[in-house]
Amino acid sequence: MATPKQMMGETQLSMSMKSSGGLGYAGAGSPMAEDRDEDITRSALSAFRAKEEDIERRRREVSEKVQAQLGRVEEQTKRLADIREELEGFGDPVGKEVAAVRKRIDVVSRELKPMGQTCQRKEKEYKEALEAFNMKSKEKAQLISKLMELVSESEKLRMKKLEDLSKSLDSLR
Repeated sequence: MATPKQMMGETQLSMSMKSSGGLGYAGAGSPMAEDRDEDITRSALSAFRAKEEDIERRRREVSEKVQAQLGRVEEQTKRLADIREELEGFGDPVGKEVAAVRKRIDVVSRELKPMGQTCQRKEKEYKEALEAFNMKSKEKAQLISKLMELVSESEKLRMKKLEDLSKSLDSLR
């Protein structure tokens, strides 16, 4: 079955053959000339069809080769993707475990930060309390020393008064 393009080509070829010098061999309008023109036209049409079929056949072959090549390229692309996945897996076989441990470290670090701040605050409070305790202890030691002095002085004074009284009593006797 001829395509519209082929039919158009045949018509144009037939018309050009009739209008060209093909009619001048056996005389204008002779049956032999018309047979000869038809033979030439058929021959030209056959050659044209053969070339069209050859071109179409080659076009199909090239198309099939391109499709086959595309299929191979897609297959190669899939293979490369699989290889890439395998390579990523080889890079770190315990990657999930490492990621889990890193995540846990981050969580503990976040928990540790406020605890460290609390610890520093408590240490500061402890140092302040210790300093206050030491100051009070010094003050107490000073007061105890003062008390001991006062008691000692008081005892001396009482002893002196007792001695004076005792002398006064002895002098009265």
